[in-house]
Amino acid sequence: MTTICAVRHKGKIAIAGDGQVTLGEKVIAKSTAKKVRRIYHNQVVVGFAGGVADAVSLQDMLEGKLETYSGDLRRSTVEMAQGWRKDPTLAKLQAMMIAFNDKDLLLISGNGEVLEPDEDVVAIGSGGNYAQAAALAMIRHSSDMDACDIAKEAVLIAAGIDVFTDDKITSDEI
Repeated sequence: MTTICAVRHKGKIAIAGDGQVTLGEKVIAKSTAKKVRRIYHNQVVVGFAGGVADAVSLQDMLEGKLETYSGDLRRSTVEMAQGWRKDPTLAKLQAMMIAFNDKDLLLISGNGEVLEPDEDVVAIGSGGNYAQAAALAMIRHSSDMDACDIAKEAVLIAAGIDVFTDDKITSDEI
């Protein structure tokens, strides 16, 4: 698995994710995978957790929907989720994704659901709960940090707890 954390803070949205890819529960296959990417004319940022091939399939589906709906992220994710629920092949995908643009921050779950976080923080992957808790604490109790710093530090905190998360962090913000 991995840890991906996105934060909306002080007018910016940022995302950070580690680069660890594991084979099973015992082998680290790679530590520099890029799980945070820009799509749709660099206007949408996505981060994914779960099976890499499944996540890339979801990214491709989302990019197709963004093209169809002229970059409307909210509508594209809902349409993608509806297709995901109806197609038995897609229902077997084992991945989750966070997607955002300058307006929306959304979680696309492994069940084909689209959720907008209540508290401007969303995290996924094996260390997601740790990163989310850390990011919320930083937002509530630190006025010095910006969104990108919070997202990166949250993933680093998760990396210290979760064996499936490393400290090779990739980040981006809008």
